[in-house]
Amino acid sequence: MKELLRRYGLTLTISFIVIVAFWLLVLVILPYIYLFEASFRLYLPIDQVNGPNDVYTLSNYSTFFVTPIHRWVFLLTIVYSSAVAAISFVVAYPLAYYLSKVATNKIVPTLFLIIMIPLWVSEILRSFAWFIILSLKGPLNFALVGLGIIEEPIRWISGFQSVIIGLVYTYVLFMLFPLYNAIQSLDTNQIEAAGDLGAPWWKIHWRVILPHAKPGIASGSVMVFMLSAGSILVPSLLGSTNSRWFTEIIQQWMFESQDWNTGSAYAFLLLLLCTGFVSLVMRLFRVSLSDIAR
Repeated sequence: MKELLRRYGLTLTISFIVIVAFWLLVLVILPYIYLFEASFRLYLPIDQVNGPNDVYTLSNYSTFFVTPIHRWVFLLTIVYSSAVAAISFVVAYPLAYYLSKVATNKIVPTLFLIIMIPLWVSEILRSFAWFIILSLKGPLNFALVGLGIIEEPIRWISGFQSVIIGLVYTYVLFMLFPLYNAIQSLDTNQIEAAGDLGAPWWKIHWRVILPHAKPGIASGSVMVFMLSAGSILVPSLLGSTNSRWFTEIIQQWMFESQDWNTGSAYAFLLLLLCTGFVSLVMRLFRVSLSDIAR
């Protein structure tokens, strides 16, 4: 607080505090409190709201546990969100290493600009673009058939493969930037010293770079996983009848069934169970919150 007052003065400091407090209270805390309270109440006709039947109950939460298909969809969402995080790491790590340790300072800004250009387009338009690319008679199948790689067009929009492709493309930058920041902070002399001592390139990455980049890996993995598990646009546009996402069930409860009470319960279950899963994985890989916050 003293640093803010010294740097920006009393007026700007108070303005910053008011804006942040408004954002947290009105746009985050109050909506969550409303949904949390609604998740414990029954879905009733309007004339019965605040009546004798309007009581607090756990029935909205129990609906999830007694519905096998919903539990199965949630499990698949967790599994494939984890796969998206793993694939994003495989894609982002070589690029992050190149940008931080190989590319010259002159071309790094240009490369970052090229990488950032897709973010100038909205997520829904990017998802529609991938729908066109992955369609049965789309440019991807046309190119693969034309090059003789495949004989018949592949139904990419079937199962979870199209959803995974779309989610990786959408959220891979959330893995790239933490990795870049972590690898960039590594002293290049350590990499050169490992090479001078005879370590092969793969051992340098395994024993020197990856341990140093652990905070970036943890931060990127948590962000990509949580964003993927909570995504609704990509699964809705690129999914098929046999690749349902848990957020689609929440959307159906809220907007198709108009049952905001059960939808709120499912939304909080998604938040709690995903947080528990992330905490478990962090414990298994011995990563703490301080590593992610670094």
